[in-house]
Amino acid sequence: MRIRSATDNDFTPITTLHPDAFATPRRTQLLRDRLRAGDAWIAEEDAAEAIGYALRGQLFGFDFLELVYVAESHRRAGVASALMEAFEQARRTGRLFVSTNRSNAPMRALLAKRGYASSGVIHNLDADDPELVFVRRYDGEPVERFT
Repeated sequence: MRIRSATDNDFTPITTLHPDAFATPRRTQLLRDRLRAGDAWIAEEDAAEAIGYALRGQLFGFDFLELVYVAESHRRAGVASALMEAFEQARRTGRLFVSTNRSNAPMRALLAKRGYASSGVIHNLDADDPELVFVRRYDGEPVERFT
């Protein structure tokens, strides 16, 4: 497996890998914007086969892992962790934020393993499945814990 910065040339491999995520013009433009800005990473397997990707956005001026996706056939093999490592290494701010649905137990476990702490909840994005927000700090300040 290889993780690298994604470019405009990775638009088709990413949209082929995860077509549901880019089914609207707004989402398609989001991907194009992230690729052009250098805010995307791609995970590849043999012969440059795309097996996952991650997109960086912003949350109140801090880096935000907007989306991480791994092909079902490659899940639980360290791909998401490797993509997150690339995101963390490329950080531009002293705090990194990530969110996931409450129902996404594998992602919550990965965030705990990687040292992210709970930072809040957003309701009303998905019916009956709140979005949980997590933070990892690099600025030396303590993490405020929520329960």
